[in-house]
Amino acid sequence: MDKQTILVVDDERDIRELLTITLGRMNLLVESAAGVAEAKHKLTEHHFQLCFTDMRMADGSGQELIEFIAKNHPDLPVAMITAHGNIDAAVHALKAGAFDFVSKPVDINLLRRLVQTALKLSASKTGAASENVSKVADTRERLVGDSPTMQQVRVTITKLARNQAPVYISGESGVGKELVARLIHDLGPRNNGPFVPVNCGAIPSELMESEFFGHCKGSFTGAHVDKEGLFQAAHGGTLFLDEVADLPMHMQVKLLRAIQEKAIRPIGTYNEVQVDVRILSATHKNLAAMVEHGQFRQDLFYRINVIELHVPPLRERFGDIPKLAARILDRLTQEHGSDKPRLEPGALKVLIDYPFPGNVRELENVLERAVALCENNIITQGDLMLPSSLSAAIGQNRQTNFAGHRNANAGMEKDPHGLTLDDLITTIERQKITEALEETRYNKTAAARKLGITFRALRYKLKKLGID
Repeated sequence: MDKQTILVVDDERDIRELLTITLGRMNLLVESAAGVAEAKHKLTEHHFQLCFTDMRMADGSGQELIEFIAKNHPDLPVAMITAHGNIDAAVHALKAGAFDFVSKPVDINLLRRLVQTALKLSASKTGAASENVSKVADTRERLVGDSPTMQQVRVTITKLARNQAPVYISGESGVGKELVARLIHDLGPRNNGPFVPVNCGAIPSELMESEFFGHCKGSFTGAHVDKEGLFQAAHGGTLFLDEVADLPMHMQVKLLRAIQEKAIRPIGTYNEVQVDVRILSATHKNLAAMVEHGQFRQDLFYRINVIELHVPPLRERFGDIPKLAARILDRLTQEHGSDKPRLEPGALKVLIDYPFPGNVRELENVLERAVALCENNIITQGDLMLPSSLSAAIGQNRQTNFAGHRNANAGMEKDPHGLTLDDLITTIERQKITEALEETRYNKTAAARKLGITFRALRYKLKKLGID
């Protein structure tokens, strides 16, 4: 098997020699260039599996070379060599298409892991076309929807899987941000490494540093043994920071340093531990607005938001609801070991008209409840327990209200009186059920018939709403 060849571009002889020796010990061939012009010439003459380029050289910049490679050799991973602490240059390089970056002085262990990851990516592009096709098919299978917006999301995911740039996944609660993060990990060269998701809002503030960076035995009361942090657990893989907006300020500072230095310091030790992780983050809040109001550090936002991927709410792709509903029912059928229930046309129409403030997660909950309540394995409109008048009214105005729904910072839509949509729905349900009970002199069977729902559905709602 032919040796893989690396191109090293740097106007410092010492750096070229260091990388040549290090990469040579990894059984790799190394070609070197002392400037941009020489590098471009060698790129036209030879085929490489990876390129390292310095940031500043006498005849040009590494940024220029990265852009040249992205345009003329899009399958070639390229890593930027930056001066210590110059993270801004690294971020610009990643935005321009760089695979990753390494800081001077070069840490040999991190360098080796970066090379291994990049070469794995290069090999998957040149020698595993059928595998890539199957991965794309797997993306379509796991991220359901044929709407234009979801097709674009899938295309973007496959692109983002090719590099190591931090990705910020935005979108409302319940749209599937963690699923998107898992797909980016699974389709990339780190897929054999761990995928470590963490809900930043679920960790008590006083325990955050220990959870993220670990601690040594005896470093504080209760630290009976050494503990590995989340960064170390994700070493060689991906760390997914869900609800990153909930990080307190003191942790934002420490997280920023860990991302910039690719190193962490466990509590109770002065020794830094090098970590190789890809950072993916997400939140349903408007992070840019939080930066403007001083609630989130601008420099951290700049680091984690190298590339943003927006996952659209379900109301902006309502054409995907039939396929999503079918997939959810398939899953519920497998879990319960029962026959797959059938959605009546009227029930499906109600689902399509409903705005789903809770997005796909709410659709799953609605269908799971309907499966439990339906009779004869047929899901009717009543089994869904959705207020038809509200869903129809909002469904008719869907096209004109898209802009208002994009305010992710609010988390939920609100009516003019300040009620969340969930509160409004609950209020309407309580009012209608109470009216029906009063009109039928509390004959629950008659009330259910008047409401157009089953007796079981009414009984469920009475219990849920606390109506005696």
